[in-house]
Amino acid sequence: QVQLVESGGGLVQAGGSLRLSCAVSGRTFSQYTMAWFRQAPGNEREFVATISWRTASTSYANSVKGRFSISRDTAKNTVYLQMNSLKPEDTAIYYCAASSSSTRWTSQYRYDYWGQGTQVTVSS
Repeated sequence: QVQLVESGGGLVQAGGSLRLSCAVSGRTFSQYTMAWFRQAPGNEREFVATISWRTASTSYANSVKGRFSISRDTAKNTVYLQMNSLKPEDTAIYYCAASSSSTRWTSQYRYDYWGQGTQVTVSS
């Protein structure tokens, strides 16, 4: 089992920044892929970014490319999502996810473990 606990959400004005954290614990996950997804009211959960725990290789959704950055700190067992130039359309619950596969999947159905989510609200 892998446990994921997100933090860092909140209310921010458009153009502002937030950094989300995801604390990872449990079984050995050095070969895992980590990701952030988000879900706005009435919408499907969508892919935001993914990172290989072992290599730190990353992938991003086109909607956040150039504004968001995913990273991981292996010493702290934590994954981060730095969000800059936030827009009202970024408002959503953000979820951290882990996959036991080394492939950087963008589909939520490829991820085995999920955090409880953290709310991000961007005001205009």
